Amino acid sequence: MCNFIIHVVIFTLTLQLARATCPNIVSRHDWNASSPTSVENITSIPVPFVVIHHTYQPGFCRTHRACAAAMRNMQNYHQNTRNWPDIGYHFVIGGTGEIYEGRGWDVVGTHAPNYNSRSVGIAFIGDFREEVPTDEMLKAAKDIIKCGVERGSIASGYKLVGHSQVKNTLCPGASLLEEIKTWPHWDPLKQP
Repeated sequence: MCNFIIHVVIFTLTLQLARATCPNIVSRHDWNASSPTSVENITSIPVPFVVIHHTYQPGFCRTHRACAAAMRNMQNYHQNTRNWPDIGYHFVIGGTGEIYEGRGWDVVGTHAPNYNSRSVGIAFIGDFREEVPTDEMLKAAKDIIKCGVERGSIASGYKLVGHSQVKNTLCPGASLLEEIKTWPHWDPLKQP
């Protein structure tokens, strides 16, 4: 009976993944990522939170080449200066609207203390204190969230928050925070 249940669960998850309509994602291989020093899988999926960030530095990138370089610079800083096992975010969106794989799905991030094991962290490359990301970037974020829900990695009733709502920081920038307040699932969660 136990084997039957396991097979049903595996079949259901496989079916969910097959039905997910996910956008194209620039793989770690394609932006020339370094290997993580360790990987910890999230144990409770789907996660109940999506946390939005901006990178501030590196700044806005306008080409695939510049955005891929920004990804490598962030990963280098996170691994070699912060001593994190990998880039902190799950996905990062460049100025072209391309989505870059950071840690990817179902892996614990290092982007929001107390939320790392129960959220997906999505960052926009650039400084969004005074302006919002491009329409292409905003659409890409909505598309990757939808994909996460469809594939069963993000809860259908997830709460969307800005980094500043869970940590004392200026991230994701005032303008971007005001933008995400208009999105479905935004939660007025206050920093504890």
